[in-house]
Amino acid sequence: MTLAVATKSKRSSRRALTVAIASLLGATLFWAGNYVVGAGAVESIDPLSLVLLRWSLALVPLLAIAHVVERPHWRQVLAAWPWLIALSVFGLLGYNLLLYTALEHTDAFSASLINAFNPALITLAAAAFLRERLTRRAVGGVLIALAGVLLVLSNGDLDKLLHAGFGTGELFMIGAIAAWSAYTITGRLAPPLPPITATAMQAGITVAVLTPLSFAAGGPALPPTQGAIISLAFIALFPSVMSYLLWNRALTVIPAGKAGVFLNLITVFTAFFTILAGHPYSMAQITGGGIVIAGILLTGARGHRAGSWPFSRRRRQPGNLEP
Repeated sequence: MTLAVATKSKRSSRRALTVAIASLLGATLFWAGNYVVGAGAVESIDPLSLVLLRWSLALVPLLAIAHVVERPHWRQVLAAWPWLIALSVFGLLGYNLLLYTALEHTDAFSASLINAFNPALITLAAAAFLRERLTRRAVGGVLIALAGVLLVLSNGDLDKLLHAGFGTGELFMIGAIAAWSAYTITGRLAPPLPPITATAMQAGITVAVLTPLSFAAGGPALPPTQGAIISLAFIALFPSVMSYLLWNRALTVIPAGKAGVFLNLITVFTAFFTILAGHPYSMAQITGGGIVIAGILLTGARGHRAGSWPFSRRRRQPGNLEP
């Protein structure tokens, strides 16, 4: 290989890496937007309707993109229907329904801080259900992250938390990360499927399940204002479609385990949006969030065997991404 060819190859690799990093930043930015915009959307759209409308609007573009980009063998995909149903119930349906319900009772920043504990919870779930080995570093990281979460939940007053317990929003958010942990563990056991295709199928199942439930409850609540319409359009397009495309594009260049570290930016971006919008925040939230992220980074720093992160499997995940 000549010097000119080698130099050109290096430039191409650097350019690809730059694009991949930008893609990860875009994906996490849009997922952070799901918290901030979702908190506003639930003021006029109930959580069940919001989940139904979100995936109804995202379904067609996801199917079209999956067909063009991944060219899946649809019979093979449909053969995995029991796994797809389970993934849909835990993830696209369960997690999002619990998340949006939580956002009716707590602010987006607090919800994202609790969500930041999810990788640590997944590590514990993988040890319990997949028999993955935990090291002292991993245990220490989980305990540090848990301390940060408790600081956030108590707003710096642990004694008050012991006497008053968790708030409604915090309880729903804890349920949300438990649902996502179940989604991740199920995804590791499921047969490998192209991620965008699997996400599209799960979106279809979510719509099929929620549609009769919504009409039984009086029908889906359509966005009543222009602001609500814009919020719904943002949620359906960017966190539901664009983030998945950007994330999967980045994974063609950056190893999945390293890409998973970027998920901590969801909390960082949400904090930035919160401060920028002038919403109130406390030092306990900032400090607790920093402690959670530090614990998660410690947990992921060779603290467990390859595969404990939800994005570090050797085979492709069935759409196992942050929603």
